[in-house]
Amino acid sequence: MLSALERFAPLPLQESWDNAGLQVGLTETEVSGALLCLDVNEQIVDEAMRKGCNLIVSHHPLLFRGLKQVSGSNYVQRTVMKAIKNDVCVVSMHTNMDNAWGGVNFKIAEKMGAKPIAHKASTTAPEGDTNVCRQGNEAPSGDERGAVKIPMVLAELPQPMAARDFVQMVKERFGVACAQCNELLQRPVRKVAICGGAGDFMLPDALAAGADAFVTGEMHYHVFFDYEQKLQICVIGHYQSEQFTSEVFRDIIHRECPEVRTEIAETNTNPIKYL
Repeated sequence: MLSALERFAPLPLQESWDNAGLQVGLTETEVSGALLCLDVNEQIVDEAMRKGCNLIVSHHPLLFRGLKQVSGSNYVQRTVMKAIKNDVCVVSMHTNMDNAWGGVNFKIAEKMGAKPIAHKASTTAPEGDTNVCRQGNEAPSGDERGAVKIPMVLAELPQPMAARDFVQMVKERFGVACAQCNELLQRPVRKVAICGGAGDFMLPDALAAGADAFVTGEMHYHVFFDYEQKLQICVIGHYQSEQFTSEVFRDIIHRECPEVRTEIAETNTNPIKYL
């Protein structure tokens, strides 16, 4: 099953600072069930055990950096200990899934009812050759998809929307009480650039691609400046923007490993509370 996930989102697509792939456990373990989630913590391991799942597939890696000790002094160490004690494997598909054709940003577009029309992509050899940036209206071929990074998707709404209506629609589809926006655009929104998670690095590319709006999970304060009436910014929260990534995992597993039972986690792991 791990190879099925990695065929869809090859590990060479991950960023250099990332740590996707197997986190805890053995690759030859027979899967009794897979719990699909955004983050991994002790509560997620508890849910996996409760539901008879010995595999957790997460978007955000449990292990970003090497552990110098496993003493239970923080949640990462405690989660690793609990997973090992209870024979629960953990696999994470992070920036490789962000950058994969059909990955996180495509799911966000789907939830907005928007059709991908173009992508900002970089063709990258597994050995780490220099990226060659391109932008196009056609999907890469099946053989090429595994070597193409797509950190941003440009999608088109079924019909133009007033900026206020667009923001309201996004809030409703992603279940957020409020969104961070710049001033409302005074022209209709039709083309939307999408980058889940922390995506403000793609904002200039969104503008250059002719997008009317840019949807992401989080942005730094100063990045909001100087886009008034150029682009409608809509920031909905990191967790909220990527919350449906589990559905991508589920679809891959159902298609490639139909015998494996999957469960989408019910535990809300968002560490940010809105009061």
